[in-house]
Amino acid sequence: MTLLQRTLAIVLVALMGVAFAQFPERTIDYVISFNAGGESDITARLQQPHLEEILGVNVTITNRAGGGGAVAWSESQRSMRPDGYSVIGVNLPHIATQPMERTDTGYETENFEFITWFQFTPNALLVRDDSPFQTLDELIAYAKENPGSVTIGGSGSNTANHIATLQLEQLAGIDLTYVPFTGTGPTVPALLGGHVSALMSYSPMAVLQSDQVRTLAIASAERLSFLPDAPTFVEQGIEIVSGAHRGVAAPPGTPAEIVEALTEAFEEATRRIAEEQEEMGFAIIYVSGDEALELVREVTEEYAAILETLQ
Repeated sequence: MTLLQRTLAIVLVALMGVAFAQFPERTIDYVISFNAGGESDITARLQQPHLEEILGVNVTITNRAGGGGAVAWSESQRSMRPDGYSVIGVNLPHIATQPMERTDTGYETENFEFITWFQFTPNALLVRDDSPFQTLDELIAYAKENPGSVTIGGSGSNTANHIATLQLEQLAGIDLTYVPFTGTGPTVPALLGGHVSALMSYSPMAVLQSDQVRTLAIASAERLSFLPDAPTFVEQGIEIVSGAHRGVAAPPGTPAEIVEALTEAFEEATRRIAEEQEEMGFAIIYVSGDEALELVREVTEEYAAILETLQ
């Protein structure tokens, strides 16, 4: 390396250090891959004012639904600049199972720069409060007598909701009709309007809509403290323990220093809203750094095994 090349390299490193030190200087776009009103959107809007205070810049929330999240996730890896000014909400097992089942997702699971995973929500089977199904057993009995007639709405295809519905079919020996929506938000009006028989949703919707829906089963290992009257699938003889992890990621190639700054901001925002979110049915977690990628790998292996049993 010549003296001029060494000098240029030193200057470049110095300039990069200044850029990182000044991050952020302008508005950050926080992209949510689902419709407004779902768990990812609710969380982002609770985080927003805290992120703005912590980072000292505006944070905009952009909803870009489609393909069970795949449209926005593909765009994030294909065209978002890796400068920290565009971040995207990510969900497990969605980002793992979609590439397993489809070749056209447009993204690679491990190519995200994971910032942090901040919550987990178990799947929840919900019906309208005036539904003829008072229990899971009644729904299963009806489905056995009327194959395919029970419609189950859920968020996306090859998602936690979809796979839990497939597990229920297999374990109970029934045929259900799964109806995918572009996020959790649109599923609730569909259920309340009588367009589907039930929802495979998540624990927050069981809490937030408790005056209008009945929870037939929760996919947690034990009953939840905030839904003490909701039985688990397991205690009703159906071995389903599953749900969705939510977090945030940056496009591939985002510098480590920027990812670290965003991690600190999102973890602090999570701490500030933790109590409020727990009351809404969210389980709060703090998983970042190497552990964030390890969680992705663990969930990927877990769902690869589940999908193999469903073939």
